[in-house]
Amino acid sequence: MLFDNHGRQINYVRIAVTDRCNLRCFYCMPEEGIQYMPKKDLLTYEEIVRLVTLLAQMGISKVRFTGGEPFVRKDFMRLVQSVSTINGITNIHLTTNGVLTAPHVKELQKAGVKSVNLSLDTLDKKRFESITRRDEFDNVMETLDLLLSEGITVKLNAVVMEGKNTEDILPLVTFTKSKLVSVRFIEEMPFNGKGNHNPTLHWNHHKILDHIRSAYPTLSKLKDEANSTSYNYAIPGHHGNVGVIAAFSRTFCGTCDRIRITAQGTLKTCLYDDGVLNIRDLMRAGVSDDELKATLLKAFKNRARDGFEAEQQRKTGRGVSESMSTIGG
Repeated sequence: MLFDNHGRQINYVRIAVTDRCNLRCFYCMPEEGIQYMPKKDLLTYEEIVRLVTLLAQMGISKVRFTGGEPFVRKDFMRLVQSVSTINGITNIHLTTNGVLTAPHVKELQKAGVKSVNLSLDTLDKKRFESITRRDEFDNVMETLDLLLSEGITVKLNAVVMEGKNTEDILPLVTFTKSKLVSVRFIEEMPFNGKGNHNPTLHWNHHKILDHIRSAYPTLSKLKDEANSTSYNYAIPGHHGNVGVIAAFSRTFCGTCDRIRITAQGTLKTCLYDDGVLNIRDLMRAGVSDDELKATLLKAFKNRARDGFEAEQQRKTGRGVSESMSTIGG
């Protein structure tokens, strides 16, 4: 078992396989996009497999692949299948925008992917195009239907943005009446790649929950899983459920069990830090497995207490301006 310097167990790694994305979501990056990294700067699939193998030996059992959009990267399913065979990895999950995912749903099921987080901020086709700056709503809904038909657990991630989609909160809650999905409403964060948008958090997790409860007064609290980032609720008669993630308020840091690896191989022990270790360069410099594990352990033992401390300790200043596509969703 692996613990940080605050006594929190670490058993979960989120790995971004690319910083590229085929959408231009308002809250994630500017309309013109961001400057993507050259392919040579990304971790290779072989490097990712080596890293996950070492992390599994240290106590990591859960892997989530993110991006950018993972399916933008060529042969992504080859990586999923390779990681699924690593001893000690018992849970593989995926975060995707769903645009390119549909043809691979059966492969995901066969590879043992436990759940998929699907980004879906609205059920309105026109607002979807306004938020994402792309007309891909139908492809995303096709992916959702296929995932459910294959019995893969689906969580819909909806970022709540004032002036953009607050009118979509209740329709998304209503969606859980007939669909076996978990809809998680996420506080907006400042990770939009210098897109001249600095969110003011009027819609925090308290307001989101109060808004849902005003329409659904029978909303009842579920028992949250250990290390859950969401506060989860059930509504009588609904097949699915809803949750609220205080991503900007950072109320769940005390039980955080995850680390992040960016597409270029930077270790982030907190979403709000600006990177604590360049794993890619260490690997390419020829360090041994034991040396790499020792270096990783040292980083885990110097982890920020919470997202606020991590933000204060940023080497590039306190302001957060990266795109979520660069960080890894």
